[in-house]
Amino acid sequence: MGESGPLLAHALLVLAIVAGAWLLVRLLRVAGDAVLARYGVAHGDRRAGKVRTQVEILRRVLAVVVVVIACGAVLFTFEAARVAGTSLLASAGVASLVAGLAAQSVLGNVFAGIQLVASDAIRVDDVVVVEGEWGTIEEITLTYVVVRIWDDRRLVLPSTHFTTTPFENWTRTSSEVMGAVELDVDWSVPVDGMRDELARILDGHPHWDGRDSVLQVTDAVGGVVRVRVLVTAADGGELASLRADVRERLVAWLREQHPDALPRQRFETVPVA
Repeated sequence: MGESGPLLAHALLVLAIVAGAWLLVRLLRVAGDAVLARYGVAHGDRRAGKVRTQVEILRRVLAVVVVVIACGAVLFTFEAARVAGTSLLASAGVASLVAGLAAQSVLGNVFAGIQLVASDAIRVDDVVVVEGEWGTIEEITLTYVVVRIWDDRRLVLPSTHFTTTPFENWTRTSSEVMGAVELDVDWSVPVDGMRDELARILDGHPHWDGRDSVLQVTDAVGGVVRVRVLVTAADGGELASLRADVRERLVAWLREQHPDALPRQRFETVPVA
């Protein structure tokens, strides 16, 4: 028992450190869930998205810190590790330089992830256009961001992509968005009748938020007239459905009511003397 006593005490110390670290990580998760539940009920979607993003990142950072400290504490309970640690401190400058160079990409992504949260550039559920793809921010971690594409694919990008490459954030300040539908039609198109048809399409439409709707002729060259329709919706998903429906119904109206307004080419024959 005399020889096994120190071993048992050491094992209990290691278990206590591991259990303490596990408990702290669990407490962080519980505290984060409590904050998310509070803001999810008390505030709107935009505020809840911002808080959710910040809480998730902060929780991950603190969890990593707790795990690193716990691992260090466990190692330093061993005499050999304490001796090795003392010798490593003498060469800490060279070791840190080598480690920094080796982990430059990883550390860059970590700091970029923290920067994204601190600057509030993006948040969970934001509608973005990145790499030519339209989607919503599904997850933000310390090293990467997951974008849910409109067709349910996931685009995983390093955090540094959002700090070094321009991208579109449609819901930076508000979830309300405006989108355009463009049609090339013939010069004989009845523009006023097309405006009346747009009003009928939007009247009571489930995806239109009622804020604004405009139909304008934006170009008239090359034998066609370009008509642009601007509509608004509560968020990016609603806008995508609204644009598709407006485009489809305007094309159907032109085909059925004004087929002569569909794009066509005109040729004039000149008699040769």
